[in-house]
Amino acid sequence: MFNTKNISPDNLSFFTAVCLSVPVGIAFYIISFKWIDALIALVIVFILSFFLIRFVLNKFIYRKIKVIYKYIYQTKANKREEIYQKYILPKKSIEEVNSDVEKWAEQQAAVIDDLKNNERYRREFLQNLAHEIKTPIFAIQGYIDSLLDGALENPSLTKKFLENASRNVGRMVELVRDLDEITKLESGEQLLHKKKFIIQEIIREVFETLSRKAGEKNIHCSIKKGCEQPVEVFADKEKIVRVLINLVSNAIKYGKNDGHVTAGVYNTDEQHVLIEISDDGIGIAEQHLSRIFERFYRTDTGRSRNTGGTGLGLAICKHIIEAHGKSIHVRSKEDVGTTIGFTLDKG
Repeated sequence: MFNTKNISPDNLSFFTAVCLSVPVGIAFYIISFKWIDALIALVIVFILSFFLIRFVLNKFIYRKIKVIYKYIYQTKANKREEIYQKYILPKKSIEEVNSDVEKWAEQQAAVIDDLKNNERYRREFLQNLAHEIKTPIFAIQGYIDSLLDGALENPSLTKKFLENASRNVGRMVELVRDLDEITKLESGEQLLHKKKFIIQEIIREVFETLSRKAGEKNIHCSIKKGCEQPVEVFADKEKIVRVLINLVSNAIKYGKNDGHVTAGVYNTDEQHVLIEISDDGIGIAEQHLSRIFERFYRTDTGRSRNTGGTGLGLAICKHIIEAHGKSIHVRSKEDVGTTIGFTLDKG
């Protein structure tokens, strides 16, 4: 049976020539009643129409298709591509060409979606960056103007204003440092210095470093039962400390009073280790989970800004873990708590 879904120029020429020559042959036979004349007419019409239609298809229609292919790939053809376009492409069926064009259209649609998402992300990033910088700058300007307007005459007020200005300068310095670190991680400029170390020892050091902050909310930090057995990992120790400090600090910040922050360490297989930091705090709404690792993204703008920080902590964690060739993930439910985990190579 004739396959119209995978038709080539030769197939189409043959089919059309048959459709033209058979009626002509029949007509000649009806007029002359000589089957030889009818057969000769059929053959002549078939041969002429076959080659004429084939010539038209290859010369005009497939030439247009080649132009479309050149437009799709948007490059000047080299010798190999010219051979492809001259000898291989004409053998493709219309259906195959249509499939190639559809795939190209899907790729372009995906590119456009990525550009739109990147534009949205860029716009939000610039807005958030402007806000983060504007707030301390305006505060510093206000304190300096107050001092110039006469507050210098009051020593206690002068000291208070200078302390507040210094705190806002510190916030800006921290912001610039975090942005610089993310930029270096993204560009690959910040090299990893990997070595073997016991991950539980680092977790305990982080808990000790943040013990005062946890004590303010009476939060108990501990390693989960069954996870105390020392596990050696191979990673950049200083950067993993930074990740753990950010994660534990967030767990304390958004944890409930008299709550718990727990670290879990699991051997997922012979080559990888999973580290998780869990809290029983306010949790994160489902619609925010896919975006919490974006720069400056805050699930609750007002409350998050009041709790301090640059809004870059989780973004830095993500970049550090990805620089190790691994992934970071989050599980959370409102009023139940949050767990953020990442994998590392086993030492």
